[in-house]
Amino acid sequence: MAIRLLLVDDDAGFRSTLRQLLEQRAEAQVLGEAGSGEEAIRLTDDLHPDVVLMDLAMPRMNGLEATRQLKTRWPELAVVILTVHDEEVYRRTAIAAGATAFLQKKMLGVDLWPTLVRIVNRNG
Repeated sequence: MAIRLLLVDDDAGFRSTLRQLLEQRAEAQVLGEAGSGEEAIRLTDDLHPDVVLMDLAMPRMNGLEATRQLKTRWPELAVVILTVHDEEVYRRTAIAAGATAFLQKKMLGVDLWPTLVRIVNRNG
């Protein structure tokens, strides 16, 4: 079963690296990329991903506000917050905003795929 993904980060280079990491898995289907929270909401409406991989810190609308809005419109949507921050307060704030999971960017090579599989198995 394919996992349909939307990548959201204001850093195009990071989005490209994340896409390359995901495309190593046949089950990963990257539907699109967004550079802002506002664009993430528009693309979610158009593309209907299973999981949104969302940067925490972005200009204008940050990942937390975008997550709140996404979860209000699509309560069943899984949102994984990605960040360079490792403080517990960020994880708690992300989960309170509706995030399904919270991952550190430096650990994505190890943690991302198992997290996505757990989310899909739980929701599927």
